[in-house]
Amino acid sequence: MSWEPQPDGLSQIITLLKQSQSKDNMVQRAVQLKLEELNQYPDFNNYLIYVLTKLTSENEPTRSLSGLILKNNIRIHGAQLQPGILEYIKQECLLALSDPSPLIRATAGILITTIANTGGLQNWPELLPTLCDMLDSQDYIVCEGAFGALQKICEDAADTLDSNALNRPLNIMIPKFLQFFRHSSPSIRSYAIACINQFIVHRTQALMVNIDTFIENLFHISSDDDREVRKNVCRSLVMLLEVRIDRLTPHMNNIIEYMLVQTQDSDETSLNACEFWLSLAEKSICKEVLTPHLARLVPVLVRGMKYSEIDIMVLKGDVEEDEMIPDREEDIKPRFHKSRTITQKHSAGAGASSSDSAVRSMEENDDDDDIDDPYVDMNDDSNPSDWNLRKCSAATLDLLANVYKDEFLPILLPILKETLFHEEWLVKESGILALGAIAEGCMTGMVPHLPELIPYLIVCLSDKKALVRSITCWTLSRYAHWVVSQPHDQYLKPLMKELLKRILDANKRVQEAACSAFATLEEEACTELVPYLGFILDTLMFAFRKYQYKNLLILYDAIGTLADSVGHHLNKPEYINILMPPLFEKWNSLKDEDKDLFPLLECLSSVATALHSGFLPYSEVVYRRCISLIQQTLIQDVASTTNPTQFEQPDKDFMVVALDLLSGVAEGLDCYIESLVSSSNIMHLLYQCMQDSMPEVRQSSFALLGDLTKACFQHVHPHIADFLPILAHNLNPEYISVCNNATWAIGEISIKLMEDTKPYIPLVLGPLIEIINNTSTTKTLLENTAITIGRLGLVCPVEVAPSLQQFVRQWCASLRNIRDNEEKDSAFRGMCQMITVNPVGVVPDFIFFCDAAASWMTPQKDLHEMLQKILHGFKMQVGEENWSRFVEQFPPQLSERLAVMYSI
Repeated sequence: MSWEPQPDGLSQIITLLKQSQSKDNMVQRAVQLKLEELNQYPDFNNYLIYVLTKLTSENEPTRSLSGLILKNNIRIHGAQLQPGILEYIKQECLLALSDPSPLIRATAGILITTIANTGGLQNWPELLPTLCDMLDSQDYIVCEGAFGALQKICEDAADTLDSNALNRPLNIMIPKFLQFFRHSSPSIRSYAIACINQFIVHRTQALMVNIDTFIENLFHISSDDDREVRKNVCRSLVMLLEVRIDRLTPHMNNIIEYMLVQTQDSDETSLNACEFWLSLAEKSICKEVLTPHLARLVPVLVRGMKYSEIDIMVLKGDVEEDEMIPDREEDIKPRFHKSRTITQKHSAGAGASSSDSAVRSMEENDDDDDIDDPYVDMNDDSNPSDWNLRKCSAATLDLLANVYKDEFLPILLPILKETLFHEEWLVKESGILALGAIAEGCMTGMVPHLPELIPYLIVCLSDKKALVRSITCWTLSRYAHWVVSQPHDQYLKPLMKELLKRILDANKRVQEAACSAFATLEEEACTELVPYLGFILDTLMFAFRKYQYKNLLILYDAIGTLADSVGHHLNKPEYINILMPPLFEKWNSLKDEDKDLFPLLECLSSVATALHSGFLPYSEVVYRRCISLIQQTLIQDVASTTNPTQFEQPDKDFMVVALDLLSGVAEGLDCYIESLVSSSNIMHLLYQCMQDSMPEVRQSSFALLGDLTKACFQHVHPHIADFLPILAHNLNPEYISVCNNATWAIGEISIKLMEDTKPYIPLVLGPLIEIINNTSTTKTLLENTAITIGRLGLVCPVEVAPSLQQFVRQWCASLRNIRDNEEKDSAFRGMCQMITVNPVGVVPDFIFFCDAAASWMTPQKDLHEMLQKILHGFKMQVGEENWSRFVEQFPPQLSERLAVMYSI
């Protein structure tokens, strides 16, 4: 296609492009409107590609901007472009890959990738062959331009390139890329590795058949003079460690030596190399291959943990007092409400210690709750999600400490001694970070040193440098468990006093770190903090009036965690008078549509649960507002579904936080909530929420249903026939937390319904048995499923007992580590009832039942008798000789525990 622009049109577009580079917001808005208007003319895009590729009289930024506007047009309106215009753009883009300007070549590469992504590579069949032919050009610029485009395509379309739909072009492309590893140009060598790197993690077949050639070529250029090449080599080796460690193992010694050098490089290569150690620390071969090099690696990691000059500039590390400087919006990371998930408390007592592989039916899975990475979230960066050498080095040290345990200390302690007490604050700060990083792995070996180190760290909380005070808060939180286990006067009281001072620090980063550390201390100390509650509350509520927005969110967490940790001890008039007025001042200042309500409502949920009847004066206003938030959201949802062009979809998080706060109020007030429930339409709202399309809404509504069942079942009872089929429908482990809460609610309802649960047993028992037998079910869901099955067996033993053999082993294994409580009690009573109805069902797995019975610390007298009767009955039935042979399979601890508890 041949096309020539009109001079007037071209002049108008050049003017617009130049105006769009203005810093004036009004000018930019006017340009944006004009560009949108021009989009209605088909040949507008021809002008844009012409400016990018042909108008060499214009400066490069203006030409590149023209290409980027065209990219957005193709992304948004690509499907409506006339075929002739699109062909013209494609042809011009390919020609522009040989432009002398690197910026224009890069822009053309972005355009090509956008066209390929929007229309699909299959609709541009000549693209990949053309680019691969261009690689063979004798003109370096053409080769580099083609490689730039190919790298973007490999990055964006890795899966498509390996598909049958395109006849697997990678079978040709990967061998071709490998030929360029030894090219004379470092830029082209770097592109070649970067292209192949896109296919390592996916174990793409075309790469796997060439893996040895790839690794051989990597080793050949590993010591390349060009940093970008070495950086890409490091990336390759890190990914190969994940997917083809078998191919690296024979060369591991040389690779480790190479990575030791690269980790000490002065630029981004060091981070890519450091990620190798992070990955290696998680591999089973780590100890075997790394031990000879450990003494050289550890000092390198600790040096990598020191702030660079650039870090200090970015962090404004020289600004000590900034509490009066307003928070910038971009510094506040998005905060997501975590819906209420019902979990069981675990026992660390004697009952849990009879664990042995002989009595475990399956590996315990981790809970589905996400655990924050302490190094991604460390309070030492203006943007906590920025991954850097410091954080990578600290995370690696942490993992290695967990691999080597106390064997790590002979190497590390001399380094710590040197850094922790160093005169230069930057070195001292990195030493304090290192001390925190090893806390989990080396705790046993560190204990003898803590009586000296903890007081030193408490002194460091008053250091004149804010970054030292900040990291000291974090490190002390890592040793909070040990601090709490010691006499209070020695460590806990001085630590608490200094941490509370730091909560009121004049530096915002220190405030944040102190609040987070104090929340950890609260979780560890629990009711040990009760004697100091007045002092703690005074400080937290003073901070409440002092903090700016970002740290206020963390303070809400600290207040909520305090309430969770001390529970009903908070229910004293003097504490309520300190705590509630500031919270309600904030409550009254926030509008219903304000997202700042989320953290406040979360905090109040914990407070309401802890205060019990102490929350009564505030309960009605909280209850009514929550009902209103749920109602408003449901009305908006119906409006947006019925008329999507006129009404926006609501933010359903308002509904989720309101449901969760009502759960907290119901749990705290218990039967006192009855009058509020009776005068509202909450059951109707709950019925709607339980069927919402958003999993988090269903999850929170099931938690509230369970709490209302416990608090005022008389209002739930009339709706059971509507509610239970919905709960049964949600017994789907694909949505773990939804399924978990539905399971728990079924158990709570069954305890109240008693024998009237019978009609619903066929509806729920099958899915529950399926869940408990699924090897990928998480620990939390397993525990709640086992409790609910036990409760169903308690109220309807005749209906549930015939299925006993299908779940008894998994049931026992799931509940053995649960702390003694009411839920465990009812579940075990149910199991005893089922065994009485169907004793044969437990026989093949009786060892698991013995282990579960031994997990009790202090069962109720009648439950103890039930368990003892079953154990002795089994012994009598099999006879002394068979019983002796059976007991020989037991771990020694289990035999001792059963003898002590049940005289058997």
